[in-house]
Amino acid sequence: LVWIETPTNPTFKVVDIKAASKITKRNDLILVVDNTFVTPYLQRPLDLGSDLVIYSLTKYMNGHSDVIMGAIVTSNKGLYEQIKFLQNAMGVVPSPFDCYQVTRSLKTLSLRMQKHLTNGLTVAKYLESHPKVLKVLHPGLPSHPQYEITKRQTCGHSGTFSFYLKGGLDESKRFLKALKVFILAESLGGYESLAELPSVMTHASVPPELRETLKITDNLIRLSVGLEDVEDLIADLDQAFAVV
Repeated sequence: LVWIETPTNPTFKVVDIKAASKITKRNDLILVVDNTFVTPYLQRPLDLGSDLVIYSLTKYMNGHSDVIMGAIVTSNKGLYEQIKFLQNAMGVVPSPFDCYQVTRSLKTLSLRMQKHLTNGLTVAKYLESHPKVLKVLHPGLPSHPQYEITKRQTCGHSGTFSFYLKGGLDESKRFLKALKVFILAESLGGYESLAELPSVMTHASVPPELRETLKITDNLIRLSVGLEDVEDLIADLDQAFAVV
């Protein structure tokens, strides 16, 4: 089994799913793609050769930060039967109300994702031109190393991406504490905009040496750009940069 996340969290590297599929099929392996960050609205791994696609429905698919739930999707009948049996045998099932909430949210997925896409790209372009930003990691920017792959296999990127702030841990903390519209939190994909520092939050349990290798440094900040007015979001970032 080969398991890939594309784009990756929190450095947003993009994997060529078709190329990965050719390798796994040649070696009789199952390819699993975590598509949480972009949803099927923007990327369809099954059409690109993936055998299984997984989602944290908690994130963009639900989009309201009020459900903890996941999903496995496949077009392979054999895999479907195996997974269905295991789910039924082990009792790993969501509650009816959680299912209702996600079903409700899927009705607005296209509207929400389009807003996340445009807001996220606008904020990313703003950050890319800011003198206190070293680098922006957004697959929808031409500066991204896998931009051509992104264009080929997606219809765009969501509102979640990262950037490197000039400075270190102290500067990152000052920046995050100064935010007023962006909420300091680890999740993503909801209607509200969030900001986090992976090195001390989501990826704090990763050994420091490995974090350094993966470039998850103390100045790497991840944003989940929500559905607010983008001018308010940029103004919030602007005033936070002023204290760095």
